[in-house]
Amino acid sequence: MNKKSNYYLPTPSSWPLKGSIALICIMLGAANWLHDEWFGPYLLAFGLCMLFYIIYGWFGTVIHENREGLLNNKQVDRSFRWGMCWFIFSEVMFFGAFFGALFYVRVVSVPWLSSDVGSHLTSHVLLWPSFKASWPLLSNPNPAAFVAPKSVMEAWGIPAINTLILLTSGATITVAHWSLLKNKRSLMLIGQLLTICLGISFLVLQAHEYGVAYLEKGLTLASGIYGTTFFMLTGFHGLHVTIGTIGLIAIFYRMLKYDFNPHNHFAFEAISWYWHFVDVVWLLLFVFVYWL
Repeated sequence: MNKKSNYYLPTPSSWPLKGSIALICIMLGAANWLHDEWFGPYLLAFGLCMLFYIIYGWFGTVIHENREGLLNNKQVDRSFRWGMCWFIFSEVMFFGAFFGALFYVRVVSVPWLSSDVGSHLTSHVLLWPSFKASWPLLSNPNPAAFVAPKSVMEAWGIPAINTLILLTSGATITVAHWSLLKNKRSLMLIGQLLTICLGISFLVLQAHEYGVAYLEKGLTLASGIYGTTFFMLTGFHGLHVTIGTIGLIAIFYRMLKYDFNPHNHFAFEAISWYWHFVDVVWLLLFVFVYWL
């Protein structure tokens, strides 16, 4: 029987164990850094360096197996696809938690603190009787503890441009995928390269926007719940765009190495799924964080 028709079972690997150690170091390092322990930053840096090494080595192993034809099997391909689907589902839940916090603050907690009638009158009178609900929150209930920002982040400046950039990048990566299926190599490379450039452009503009928020608007993580929700949602999304852009660059390199063909290109499909997910999250951010 042809070996390629069998389910491929890799040899025992130490990568999962190393990855667990790296994640534990990152978690403990970050927690102890927040508690001002001297070793916190060093443990975090060690964990991050170890994680980058593991990603490089583990992905390199899988790429080598693919080039050797060991993964050319329908069952293996199905396993990869299900794995990526569950990973994206976990990302949906991750962002769902932050969106849930945003909606809870806007719909429940802020109105409670300013309610001068009904069942929440006591909280309003005893805590902050002069507080009036509004969103974005530019007048915090306790200004002495949290200095409110000077102004809000406008939707129709850089955020609108970044929305157009990500929507365009969704089109260019789709062109690259279609070109790969049709074996149009030049168009595939152009589409992939344009997607990378658009991803980098998004990150540059977001970095500029953060500079404006900090230096001109006084919007920080310490400026109350508006600043907290803004930076947590947009910051984690920016991190995902960064990871996605790195993935796109790695796939572009593999394209140059002729690693993909119309029948064997799941790595490209995986990063394209991830990129479309990032696009959808940004659309939700644009509507609920910037616009409404």
